[in-house]
Amino acid sequence: MPEVAKLKAQLREEVWRELDARRVASPRPCHGRIPIFAGARVAAMKVAKRSFFFEAETVYSTLDLSLQPLREEVLRRGKRLVMMLPGFKGFVIVDGSSLPKGAIRAAATPRGSLVYGSRVEILKGVKIDVFLAGSVAVDNRGGRLGRGDGQQDLEYAVLKELGVLDDRTPVVTLVHEVQVVAQVPMELHDVPADYIATPSALLKVESGYKKPSGVIWDLVDEATANKLPLLKLLAGLG
Repeated sequence: MPEVAKLKAQLREEVWRELDARRVASPRPCHGRIPIFAGARVAAMKVAKRSFFFEAETVYSTLDLSLQPLREEVLRRGKRLVMMLPGFKGFVIVDGSSLPKGAIRAAATPRGSLVYGSRVEILKGVKIDVFLAGSVAVDNRGGRLGRGDGQQDLEYAVLKELGVLDDRTPVVTLVHEVQVVAQVPMELHDVPADYIATPSALLKVESGYKKPSGVIWDLVDEATANKLPLLKLLAGLG
């Protein structure tokens, strides 16, 4: 295992152990997950009060449980919520302005969004105003670490390739204070955060990390691209 990958793996293990030891994450054990944490709704409201969120019309979210409270707030305020279908098989768009009363919580879940939202193969005529990313660990410079499968970074890269967001699009993550570490090793494909919300504070990051310009095709083999329909489409393989 390359040195950076080893450091990332060790950091994930440390954070997962600490979350479980303090009993602040759910479900437990949280190993291998980006779990929801105690105070996640408080952290979400810190984001919801900011002008960049208030003014956003369309918000993209990765499927992570930690982001559920903020996805609910997106819909509660009548905004559009966009999520990736599992397996990169397209997208689901949920319009918060047309949801039935009492459906917000269900519609903000990956499963419920399929009931209340519309599936599309590709995003056309859509501009993503805020990108919500789940994280296992973050640092105060905006470095962030997912669960190790590259899912969140690849979702961001695909959206960049589609031209529906750019470097100015705020990247927001919600974490418990336990998940804020001294330093996260960052690589070219890693997506840094612009805002880090915890139950106690909202940090606007002055990041030195550059956001990926799109899919780094050198890191994607043909077998992987063929398994993921959106990547296959973008790679011109089908």
